Amino acid sequence: MSAFDHLQVFTAMHASPHAQLELSAQLGDGLAAALWSNRNDARDYQAPSHHTLSCYIADGTGTFRRQKPADKGAPDKLCIMPAGHESNWIVNGEIRLAHLYVGEAQFALGCTRLLDREPREMQLHEATFLDDPQQAVRFRQLVALNWAEPGERLLTNSLAHAIIDHAVLHQTGRREGLRVKGGLAPHQRRQLVDYIEASLDQPLTLGELALRCNLSEYHFARMFRASFGLPPHQYVLARRLHRACQLLRVGHMALGQVALACGFASASHFSNRFRQALGATPGEYRAAFGG
Repeated sequence: MSAFDHLQVFTAMHASPHAQLELSAQLGDGLAAALWSNRNDARDYQAPSHHTLSCYIADGTGTFRRQKPADKGAPDKLCIMPAGHESNWIVNGEIRLAHLYVGEAQFALGCTRLLDREPREMQLHEATFLDDPQQAVRFRQLVALNWAEPGERLLTNSLAHAIIDHAVLHQTGRREGLRVKGGLAPHQRRQLVDYIEASLDQPLTLGELALRCNLSEYHFARMFRASFGLPPHQYVLARRLHRACQLLRVGHMALGQVALACGFASASHFSNRFRQALGATPGEYRAAFGG
């Protein structure tokens, strides 16, 4: 099974006899990107389970959504297709576009870290032919990199995160008419975020986190997932790796020290987890950013 088979927008494009896949890569952290060329086509995306951010790299002036034929694309126009939404597209003439595929876990982490909101309360707004010069520049930088070269592919991960963070900050809002039930109280969620950030260099157990909320481990795990959008262990690991990336990009701390500062039991454990998430070792990551 291909690593892209679960990405419905990717598979819908790949099924077209008119679309040509120029580049594709898993960028780590559950992110993936693809560069497509297409012409004289019609594509339907049926409620994908992932978010898709796209940028028109060239042409696209004959591309429109079936429901809005008067609105046409153009180079540097951006489209946001949130998870669960349906869209229908007509391509007249040629188009070259980049896709960034974003899993719900990455969106959830962004909502918690950047907005201090529960991910289930928030929604990525659908947008068609959006003008956003900063995002367009990031997309063009992304497609200019060599995705097959390990060092440059790591730079695409950083750019992808910048694109996601920008979208979370500028294209995300509260879900209308939503009545949230269950989960942790807002003050518990904030206290946990602060405590985890301050304790990333320490071993954190489910029991310890549950105790801070006066809950059993079972109920805490359920309520944490409801409020954070992912399980406690996955959230903590993501924050450890985020901290590690920050330390690797700046300064010259030894890899063993980075491992300990981020709560990993050993340098080998750190390296294994880092490679699983980003597809490269910590040393390769540091080298890619000139450290």
